[in-house]
Amino acid sequence: MKTLVSITAALFLAAIYLIFFYTPTEAVMGLVQKIFYFHLPLAFTSFFSFFLAFICGILYLVKKDAKWDLYSACSVEIGVVLTTLVLITGSLWARPIWNTWWTWDPRLTTALILWLIYVAYLILRMSIEQEGKRASFCAVMAIIGFVDVPIVFFSARLWRTIHPVVIEKGKINLAPSMKLSLLLAMIAFFALWAILFRIRSQTLFLNARIKKLNNKLLEEA
Repeated sequence: MKTLVSITAALFLAAIYLIFFYTPTEAVMGLVQKIFYFHLPLAFTSFFSFFLAFICGILYLVKKDAKWDLYSACSVEIGVVLTTLVLITGSLWARPIWNTWWTWDPRLTTALILWLIYVAYLILRMSIEQEGKRASFCAVMAIIGFVDVPIVFFSARLWRTIHPVVIEKGKINLAPSMKLSLLLAMIAFFALWAILFRIRSQTLFLNARIKKLNNKLLEEA
């Protein structure tokens, strides 16, 4: 774990150096465009979180193993935090460029819907006490909610939108130096995701174990 934390810290330091000192400032948007190198990795790691929750939801419904429910919950929690940061960084980027903090652009709207879906997942999780019932309902919601992820990704291609299409037909429409900075930032954020997932999943499993022991003690008392 310490090694992963050290590697992640080094990756972030290297990415920040490249973003601010190596990659040229974008000609039209200026310095504010640097938010892009944080905004896009946050979006992709949030998509990955919801994809993992989708897979874990399916595995839980098939195997009825509680560990998949906990992994799904962990993924959703991280995904909601990341999506919140996506919306915040997007607004910070939009204000000087579009002269507004928010506009009902298809990508922004579908991203907000995605955030609302998984916030509802967390509320649902806190609302049901029976473990089996809660896990089943949450698994279904994680699976259905993932439908919005490809809609968010392809929204800039499906509808007229003010968002630029950076990744198109397997190509990244960026200068080589920008690609390098973006790639390193992506790796750094995925490494951070791995740290968050490991810490949070261990916490959830420990909480579940403590709850089982408490229930056992209450039954024996």
